[in-house]
Amino acid sequence: MSDATQPRERQLTGWHVLAIFVGAFGIIIGVNVYMAVNAVRTFPGLEVSSSYADSQDFDLRREAQEALGWVAEVEVDAETGILTLHLNDEAGRPVAPAELQALLTRPTNQEEDQQLTLTRNAGAFTAPVAISPGRWRLRLTGEARDGTAYRHNITFTVRN
Repeated sequence: MSDATQPRERQLTGWHVLAIFVGAFGIIIGVNVYMAVNAVRTFPGLEVSSSYADSQDFDLRREAQEALGWVAEVEVDAETGILTLHLNDEAGRPVAPAELQALLTRPTNQEEDQQLTLTRNAGAFTAPVAISPGRWRLRLTGEARDGTAYRHNITFTVRN
């Protein structure tokens, strides 16, 4: 057999190794940059201005809130766009707080945040919402009639 008909054997040269090295690390660095940019772009901001100051009376606030015995549950009808919040005491009776605000958010970004206007309806609170499938968080803040502060987050998923 002549040398012209035999397949030429491929060799791994220094240039091939360099290309593989640059390509692999280029992909890794590119993915890391993409993830870092998206993490910074979608970060919703600080929860509290000073975590130390907020922690000083955390246990007292938590115990006071737990003493209220309130149980909050949320239902969403994606077809009608109505969110229903059931806020009941330990005996299952509807609670009428002195004030209550609700913020509907996505856990990862602020683009779809909605400050809800709650309306009392048959022992529950309802509000119109523009909601799409995925993870959501309902942030409740308010005050009981006795002056106890109330803060509660409910995370839920809306399915197609």
